[in-house]
Amino acid sequence: MADQLTMRYGCNPHQAPARCFRRDGGPLPLRVLNGSPSYINLLDALNSWQLVRQLRQALSLPAAASFKHVSPAGAAVGVPLDNQLRAAYFVEDEDLSPLATAYLRARGADPLASFGDWVALSDTVDAPTAHILRREVSDGVIAPGYEPAALEILKGKKGGDYRVLKADPEYEPGPQELREVFGLALEQPCNLFVPDENFFAKVVTQKRDLPQSARRDLVVATLAIKYTQSNSVALALKGQVIGIGAGQQSRVHCVRLAAAKADLWRLRQHPRMLELKFRKGIKRAERINAIDLYLQEDATPQELKAWEANFAQVPARLTTQEKREWLDGLKGVALSSDAFFPFRDNLDRAQRSGVEYVVQTGGSISDDLVIAAADEYGMVMVNSGVRLFNH
Repeated sequence: MADQLTMRYGCNPHQAPARCFRRDGGPLPLRVLNGSPSYINLLDALNSWQLVRQLRQALSLPAAASFKHVSPAGAAVGVPLDNQLRAAYFVEDEDLSPLATAYLRARGADPLASFGDWVALSDTVDAPTAHILRREVSDGVIAPGYEPAALEILKGKKGGDYRVLKADPEYEPGPQELREVFGLALEQPCNLFVPDENFFAKVVTQKRDLPQSARRDLVVATLAIKYTQSNSVALALKGQVIGIGAGQQSRVHCVRLAAAKADLWRLRQHPRMLELKFRKGIKRAERINAIDLYLQEDATPQELKAWEANFAQVPARLTTQEKREWLDGLKGVALSSDAFFPFRDNLDRAQRSGVEYVVQTGGSISDDLVIAAADEYGMVMVNSGVRLFNH
């Protein structure tokens, strides 16, 4: 392992030069196998690696994350895909390993946001996962190891410039972390929290049953928001995040954003969406953009004219009623919030996107009103007592 990495510049070209090193002078817990990672690549790599490592620790399943700008666009564990999701993710005939499945779920949460992502994988990268990565628009990947065939596939991506990092799975950071802002040093203990059974101990609603699938999804959502810029809320289902609301100043806007993304995730699986016939030569990213525009209520005539050029046969758009009927089939969704809900409006919006299981910090002066709302909607809610702000 090297003792430092030198980069051309930091967050922006005028912040040059830049480097990555340990203050104690020790070797870095990562090695560059291909390409030249940037400052932002390393921020995404180090945060996403922690996320997948802790998902693996908590759930004993292969885990993946798709990061953009120091927050996850998606995160997931390797729960098998059904035929509907295989079609929505364009992998009907693919031979998928559990690790490849985890990445497809992470990437599939919000494919628009994942365009040009940084990928983190909890396990040694195999050839099926490398094949999936090769076709996606992505900046780089971090993992504890790579099968020889997988590494060769990845080295050929982006004209040989795809960034491939190998993380030391045995490395543990010191108990304190330090950052500098405006020439001042800020120090705090590392956030080593990982959800366990005690995390679910305080169920505050009349409905109390938390099946294992809901616990799994709440863990996925909770660890995702641990590494999401606050305020943040995540919705999860079937082992994957399906919507994240990141960096909002109000809690309800976090919920609205996360729920709106979850709705789009669900709508992309509508039978009419799976039957869309694209014009020959349309790339995957263009298909994803066309599907997103197809689902927007406020598309302009100019946007729609450009949109129509993607299809061999222009499809009729879903009506508002058709969308609502399909969204009403979204059930069993888990929601995690990085702090308490101050008002019931958060749950009023969440229930429209199928949320049935909630974990939040609790401790608001309005806890009774929030709990009453959860009871009204038949939700199971846990007040964890754990806040997970990330700044």
